[in-house]
Amino acid sequence: MIEVPAGPARTRLPAGFRIALDRRVWTVDDGEVMFGGAPPRMLRLARAARDLLAADGTCTVADEASARLARALVDAGMAHPVAVPDGDVPSACDVTVVVPVKDRADGLRRLLAALPGGLGGVIVVDDGSVDADGIGGVADAAGARVLRHERPLGPAAARNAGLAAATTALVAFLDSDVVPLPGWLEPLLALFADPAVGLAAPRIVALPPGPLSRIDGLLARYEAVRSSLDLGPDPALVVPRSRVAYVPSAAVLVRRTAVGPGFDDGMRVAEDVDLVLRMHEAGWRLRYEPAARVAHDHRTTPAAWWLRKAYYGTGAAPLAVAHPGSVPPMVLSPWSAAVGALVLVGTPWSAAAAVAVSAAAAQRLARKLPVRRPRATAARLIAMGAVGTVAQTADGVTRHYWPVSLAACLLSRRARRTVAAVAVAEGIVDWWRHRGRDASVRPGLLGHLVAHRLDDLAYGTGLWWGALRHRTTEPLRPVGTGS
Repeated sequence: MIEVPAGPARTRLPAGFRIALDRRVWTVDDGEVMFGGAPPRMLRLARAARDLLAADGTCTVADEASARLARALVDAGMAHPVAVPDGDVPSACDVTVVVPVKDRADGLRRLLAALPGGLGGVIVVDDGSVDADGIGGVADAAGARVLRHERPLGPAAARNAGLAAATTALVAFLDSDVVPLPGWLEPLLALFADPAVGLAAPRIVALPPGPLSRIDGLLARYEAVRSSLDLGPDPALVVPRSRVAYVPSAAVLVRRTAVGPGFDDGMRVAEDVDLVLRMHEAGWRLRYEPAARVAHDHRTTPAAWWLRKAYYGTGAAPLAVAHPGSVPPMVLSPWSAAVGALVLVGTPWSAAAAVAVSAAAAQRLARKLPVRRPRATAARLIAMGAVGTVAQTADGVTRHYWPVSLAACLLSRRARRTVAAVAVAEGIVDWWRHRGRDASVRPGLLGHLVAHRLDDLAYGTGLWWGALRHRTTEPLRPVGTGS
């Protein structure tokens, strides 16, 4: 495994650094106990620490005590930066933009035209393009430096070549099929006021497409609200097995001293997730900032779209082998695994049994919780866990284990009814949750449902194919929490 440097010894946040609690964090006992974060946890605050939090859930670093509180909350994923002192923020001249490209001169031209002025440099790495003169001409016209691979070595190797040539403190990797939107860089730069941050990523949104056929238009609307590159509207700490467990390398800003040699150039897929996992293990903080937006030219022709989804799925196997337990298809405790299994049985008695198991888990948890109202708090925690379990179970049926679901359907009428019900219900919930992500798009329920099911089939196909190629079951194994 390629090693990255250990995280910094100095992680004190600068004076004036202000944080705000994540909207998902909730408290009990007058704010003494907090629940939330990435991954979810319970955090108890002393009275002095609670006094440092304003009524609106913000805290500004002013002394050693507030610096320790802010550091703890940010590192737990319970709070996010909302304002930083200007003097601690890098500038655009501290950034080199690296663009890997292969035979996409028009996309490169569009990207380079969207870059802000004052950058520390722009490096275009031509990864074995057939029309090298065309790529070179576009880069020269934009004043970019060109590096060339005579034969294609892959995007990871191209990014690494640009990284090795860069001399600035920060390096932004931008793929040639993205377009940075105005103001994209400043929110990312602000995150590097935190000396512990080694990587920051923007939100990837859809680039408005040109004229499309009816089917292409359906897929474009689906991708606008459900692309696997779009990690949502909320900021997050990037942590394995959490809500934001990775960020795509289509657009990412890194501290040059934090990434070492960079990506694993032996990986042609999922090299971005691998880098995130290695940096996290080394102690760097990684952040996702949706206030920074970069548009992506999504594939929308049916064959190219489906094959790309399947291609993403093939990356699970090498990741699971290199980082066991970090990218599991499901994360379940013993009680939640039982609930998931009972839900799939799909009978009145199994539903009643699932409720009973949940109630027993809540009672057991209540005995351990050091709060004033342990039963009410435990009931809320178990209810949230049960919702997550149902969602994971539905994903397992329709995505990760769909070949198993298909085999069951061929053998059992009850299985056919269960799988059909899960596929429809999960699709409706998914449409409802994501329908408003792009205000310019109004995806219809039926079109979204069909595209979502095809999306899951493609990823699952790639997942199983990758597992077979690497002769491993690691990416198919659920992981237990032990509680």
